[in-house]
Amino acid sequence: MKRGRLYVISAPSGAGKTSLVKALLQGEPRLRLSISHTTRKRRPTELEGREYHFVQKREFDQLAGRGEFLEHAQVFDNNYGTSRAFVESQLTQGHDVLLEIDWQGAQQVRRAMPECVSIFVLPPARQTLSERLARRATDTPEVIRRRLKDAAGDMSHYDEFDYVVVNDDFDPAVADLKRIIEGKGADLKSSRPGLKPLLTELLGES
Repeated sequence: MKRGRLYVISAPSGAGKTSLVKALLQGEPRLRLSISHTTRKRRPTELEGREYHFVQKREFDQLAGRGEFLEHAQVFDNNYGTSRAFVESQLTQGHDVLLEIDWQGAQQVRRAMPECVSIFVLPPARQTLSERLARRATDTPEVIRRRLKDAAGDMSHYDEFDYVVVNDDFDPAVADLKRIIEGKGADLKSSRPGLKPLLTELLGES
C-alpha cells in the first residue's frame, strides 16, 4: 500500500486557518485531521476529541517525556502536542494526514519527517488581521493585544514553509489549498516574489 502524505498547515492567530482547514477537509474526504492534545481549558463550544484532546499539564508532560508526541510546543501559556502513533498509523494505512499546528511545531515535524508538505496561511493585510481578532467573542482585549503583538513574529517564519496561501477571499484560498494537496500549487511557493510587498506591510518593515 502506498504510504500517505503528511501536510502541515500553520498561520498567525486570526488568519482564518481553522475555517480554511474545515472547508478543505469537507472537500477532501481522503484527508485525516490529526487532533492535537492540549492543556488549554475547553471552550463551551468545543468537544473532547473533536477540536482537541484536553489533558492536564501533568499528563501532557508524561506523554512528552515518553516521546509520544511527533511535535509539541507551548503557545500562550498552554501546551499543544501531536500524537506520533496516530500520524504514523494513518500514513501507514495510506491516508493523507493534515496537521494544523503553529510554526514551532512545524519546525519539529519537518525535522522528524522532512518529506512532509508545509503550508503557511497569511492574512491579506495587518488591518484585516486586527479586525478578525477583535471579532472573536472568546478572547479578552488583553489576549487580542497579545496575539497581535506575537503575530508578526509568527509571520516572519513564512519562508520556512513550502507554500504560502493568502486568505483574502475565502473560497479562492480554499481552492489554493486544494491545488497544493493535488500537487498543482507551483505558483504558490513561499519563495514567489509577489509575496514581498505583503510581507513588508504585515511585518512593518521599511
